[in-house]
Amino acid sequence: MRIGELAERAGTTTRALRYYEARGLLHAERTANGHRIYSEADLRLLQQIQMLQRFGFELEETRPFVECLRAGHPAGDACPAALQVYRHKLAELDACITQLQDVREQVGSQLGRAEQALSALANASAQPGGPHPRCELSRPDS
Repeated sequence: MRIGELAERAGTTTRALRYYEARGLLHAERTANGHRIYSEADLRLLQQIQMLQRFGFELEETRPFVECLRAGHPAGDACPAALQVYRHKLAELDACITQLQDVREQVGSQLGRAEQALSALANASAQPGGPHPRCELSRPDS
């Protein structure tokens, strides 16, 4: 298939395919007049790259998966190098989750303090002799 058909079938652009080719992730055969020709295997490589990128993998992190497929393995993650990338990504995700949990706890604490302060202010305003808000529109008593 030609580059436009591959791009359409994969839901991407020809520009992206040329970029992947320049990065060495995708290889095209060339016709006598220089047109790029791709196979179903290339579509599979591209789908592997796209899936990993949707999961948050950087483009370079997809290389071991692509190489595994090119080596004839039934899946891109059937090679030790791909498994190592998975392990690294899981460690990154775990670190992000831990950081987000810490931030969530801090925001929850801040919310609790702010709600208590607002409640205390509202209670003080409701007490006789307590502070009353000043209305700028009211006229002073004559």
